[in-house]
Amino acid sequence: MEIQLAQRVKTLTPSSTLAITAKAKELKAQGFDVIGLGAGEPDFNTPQHIIDAAIQSMNEGHTKYTPSAGLPALKKEIVNKFAQDQGITYDPSEIIVTNGAKHALYTLFQAFLNEGDEVIIPTPYWVSYPEQVKLAGGLPVYIEGKEENDYKITPEQLTSAISKKTKAVIINSPSNPTGMLYSQSELEAIGEVCLKHEVLIISDEIYEKLVYGNNRHVSIAGLSPELKEQTIIINGVSKSHSMTGWRIGYAAGNKELIKAMTNLASHSTSNPTTTAQYGSIAAYAGSQKMLQEMREAFEHRLNTIYEKLIAIPGFTCLKPQGAFYLFPNVSKACELTGFANVDDFSQALLEEAMVAVIPGSGFGAPNNIRLSYATSLELLEEAVRRMHEFVESKLK
Repeated sequence: MEIQLAQRVKTLTPSSTLAITAKAKELKAQGFDVIGLGAGEPDFNTPQHIIDAAIQSMNEGHTKYTPSAGLPALKKEIVNKFAQDQGITYDPSEIIVTNGAKHALYTLFQAFLNEGDEVIIPTPYWVSYPEQVKLAGGLPVYIEGKEENDYKITPEQLTSAISKKTKAVIINSPSNPTGMLYSQSELEAIGEVCLKHEVLIISDEIYEKLVYGNNRHVSIAGLSPELKEQTIIINGVSKSHSMTGWRIGYAAGNKELIKAMTNLASHSTSNPTTTAQYGSIAAYAGSQKMLQEMREAFEHRLNTIYEKLIAIPGFTCLKPQGAFYLFPNVSKACELTGFANVDDFSQALLEEAMVAVIPGSGFGAPNNIRLSYATSLELLEEAVRRMHEFVESKLK
């Protein structure tokens, strides 16, 4: 029997980040000395007190179903986190805990998009935004965050992109893949446009704890009661507490929308993994010391590696303000070395120099590559050395 796939999955573009990571692992398994700079996860282990809390929960028999929207105790900690970090007051009924922040986004789009609804997505974007919108029957509408504006969109661009079909705009700050951060004044201006046109703001704040220098993270939902009502915050413990594999995220916002997401989750996943929820309670209730240590380590790596990266012929790169990615424009390097495009450049870099990076085409930015500095400084320096040597060897 020949299986006929649903049309909705035929148009999906595979995740470029997972694909390049898989290729790098395959080469490594064959004995090649590959340095992978593709994965978007901290290289620190989950803090021990979180692991201990999860083990204790299992030993105490907490291995059964939980409410679909998450454990009340975890929702309470999330409410406390918003109050302490952003000064935003949420009721537990305005929170849903999900199987990772990616699942929070997926459930959100499924809960409020109808066929043909438009979602404005600034480029460069995280690879899953447009695919999830399309899976819900929506249409991605792209606005270019120009390099000269730190890869951020302007209120004027947003206003021009809004149509009668516009339902939402996604703001990711700090950004994956650029590491850039929206300031309070920039968010106020974008918020004003969204309020005027009644456009839902989806604020992806998963990297909020990883901000460097004198920069600070601002949540658009905390700027006014009106913006809070019109914003859905997406967050989780994956990046902040080095818990990527635990798969705990959450959404916070309008009570009716959260209720609809909860109903949908009850028929798809039942509930987030019980043990991981208990670990997440400890993540927010316990010591935050490791978060600071991890942030400082990332900032040190960034400051060490940045100058070496932009010394590579044909590489230009804005210095990130947050997250743990560098997003250099390598179009000039491609021109200098004779590669037709960045995808070919990245492929050769992996096969010849044994350095795995993510081509920017998967992020809507075909002139760039993404490098994660969530790996040891020793490996980062070796990777940049190999990249520099690779480019120099091919200069015309």
